[in-house]
Amino acid sequence: MKRLISSSSKKSLALLIDPDKADGKSLDKILAMASKNGVDYIFAGGSITFNSIDNLIDSIKDRCSIPVVLFPGNLLQLSSRADSIMLLSLISGRNPELLIGNHVLAAPFLKDIREKLIPVGYILINCGSKTSVEYMSQTEAIPSDKTDIVVATAMAGEMLGLKMIYLEGGSGALKPVPPELIRNVRKNITIPLAVGGGIRNGLQIEEAYSEGADLVILGNGVERNPGLIEEGCRIRNTIRNS
Repeated sequence: MKRLISSSSKKSLALLIDPDKADGKSLDKILAMASKNGVDYIFAGGSITFNSIDNLIDSIKDRCSIPVVLFPGNLLQLSSRADSIMLLSLISGRNPELLIGNHVLAAPFLKDIREKLIPVGYILINCGSKTSVEYMSQTEAIPSDKTDIVVATAMAGEMLGLKMIYLEGGSGALKPVPPELIRNVRKNITIPLAVGGGIRNGLQIEEAYSEGADLVILGNGVERNPGLIEEGCRIRNTIRNS
């Protein structure tokens, strides 16, 4: 993940896999497609998890060589087996547990693997429906039309020393983060910008990249349309080579 953090010049694509939705046969299929098309990262995690995150990470590593990034939805999802770990601060909300409380509890576990950590400012955007993340985090998403608040939040995250900003529409969002919002955040920060949630077609992927996303994360959209992996990688490659 160092190349992603050190520069925002190379576009990347990640696939988010929820341990509660991944079984052997479907995992085989989706990871084969990811490997064939050159997905950059596999994110492992979710807002609610009943199955072992370690088992998912091991299963992914057994099936492909794509770097695995832990995307923990709660403290039960901590693992040292991933190649990188997103240390998420939900800076769009005001729940102290998700700003610093859980991080304090996790610190003793993470201290010996701190070289894997990526401090991320996680900004939840209201994209048309109340998502699982809002329920579980007990926070409200920032309305997608409150550009000034989102931009100021992203700027504050960078000023606090976070290494990436992640604009998230949330799992099951009705629509993706608006292109104009991505564009305005990109203009005001210098660290890498990730965008995910509600992305269901190639046009939305292309818009996210064109407006300034360095990393696009695909999740539920791939469950409904596995071909989105191939389309997303093709768009990424086209923009990389342009």
